[in-house]
Amino acid sequence: MNRSHEVEYCNLELRFERRQIQNLIRELIQEGYSLYWNESEHQFIVSVRTGRKLLKLRFLRVLGRYKMVGDYLVKDEKLSQWIEKLINDTRGHAVVKRIHDRQVLRIENIMFGEIIRLVEVSGMEHRIIFQKRPQVTIEDMVQAFKSKRAELRAGVLRLEVDYELAVLHEAIANDWTEAIESSKEKLKAMRTEMLLLEL
Repeated sequence: MNRSHEVEYCNLELRFERRQIQNLIRELIQEGYSLYWNESEHQFIVSVRTGRKLLKLRFLRVLGRYKMVGDYLVKDEKLSQWIEKLINDTRGHAVVKRIHDRQVLRIENIMFGEIIRLVEVSGMEHRIIFQKRPQVTIEDMVQAFKSKRAELRAGVLRLEVDYELAVLHEAIANDWTEAIESSKEKLKAMRTEMLLLEL
């Protein structure tokens, strides 16, 4: 284990089927990690031992599926590579902070498994290295006006809001402060999107 190597995964959001979680457990055991898991009506927790530390990966059960959420500080290089592969494979979302000797060096914003923004940090200085810009053509705009995608998205968005409200309710019930704040931010963004769709 490299003591100076740290990666912090913030606002992590990955979605899984139960079978996929079982495969993840199998992979971790094959990689030589000592772990145990605990399942309740609302969540599935996989506790992975890395040196003297115990990393608890939390999967919330929502509508028959599982959603890995939360913030995780990983000091094990092999485990951080495994989490990044998960983010990529599940087309998940996260803010990844790369830390060396307790200094944040890079921040990566990942959406749907790909980096959309990369920021280099040097002390108090922040420099944007890469930012993916949406490329919208006139044809895209014409198609958007002709299509009923906005109506379909509004329907899906209502379901996502219901889902996120269920997550928020569970976070409040369990007094998970970070999950509560994360959920509130997501709901705020969804509200903005809903207002835009109604225009």
